[in-house]
Amino acid sequence: MTTQNLVLGQADPPRQARPRKKGRSTPYLLVIPACGILILALGYPLVWQFITSMQRFGLSQQFGQPPEFVWFDNYVTLFTDPYMWTVVARSLAFCLVTAAVTMAIGTLMALLMNAVHSAVRITLQISMLLAWAMPVVAAMTVWNWLIDWRRGVLNSVLTGIGLDFQNHNWLADPLSFFVVAMVIVVWMSVPFVAFSIYAGLTQVSTEVLEAAQLDGATLSQRLRFIIVPIIRPVLAIILLLQVIWDLRVFTQIRLLQDVGSIASETNLLGTYIYQLGVGSSDFAMASAVSIFVLVLTVALSWFYVRSMLKEDES
Repeated sequence: MTTQNLVLGQADPPRQARPRKKGRSTPYLLVIPACGILILALGYPLVWQFITSMQRFGLSQQFGQPPEFVWFDNYVTLFTDPYMWTVVARSLAFCLVTAAVTMAIGTLMALLMNAVHSAVRITLQISMLLAWAMPVVAAMTVWNWLIDWRRGVLNSVLTGIGLDFQNHNWLADPLSFFVVAMVIVVWMSVPFVAFSIYAGLTQVSTEVLEAAQLDGATLSQRLRFIIVPIIRPVLAIILLLQVIWDLRVFTQIRLLQDVGSIASETNLLGTYIYQLGVGSSDFAMASAVSIFVLVLTVALSWFYVRSMLKEDES
């Protein structure tokens, strides 16, 4: 009984039971099939890779010889190899710079689509959609033709305006190799970023922006204090996806290496795993590097996952 009821000699009113929320288990039941498919499709390869990374698994094991367990010896060899850390640093630098450039250009393209006339916007969208939908190998064929050191369009244009780029191999030097690779990866990634951010911009209320403009807010202030906070979740997930994709980039780097570069000086994690597995038939070390890349990806993604968990709790 409460203090007031004790004074008045009254009994507390009966407490009403809180209504139980129906259908609480329904979302979990709906997710079970998708989780089962993910476990079957991703769980088995992951477990197999982890087991292989703790074995001595080479070409002879591919022909039936039983593998020998060496436990964590492969990881010790991996983490004590200076070249491995060179590849890791190179991959992190490439993915972070490429993701930042992609986000900047994609954001500008999204703002441009949001500001121009519908005819111009549709033209931009179709152009970017065609670039995004082009198969990677077909796109790389065009890019290799553009930067070819003997008959490339880029060298011909630069030589035509008076610069000395006759027979210049852009892929021979590691720095220019990664500049070319970054341009190609950014060109292929910008459409996705631009479309995603543009979709987020359509959710920003025009009335709020007009009210801020009437109050004297400049374009940069409206962008910083209104637009960015509203589309921040979209920006966060796109940045996370770009970092993950650019960290695992393989096809563009591999095809550029085949055209004319020294693989040991231009390897990223994806091509390094390929070189260990397919090139050297050391599938155990390739699996160990793959597990390391998985852990590195989770570590880079943890900040976003933690922020999502905090938002869900609040």
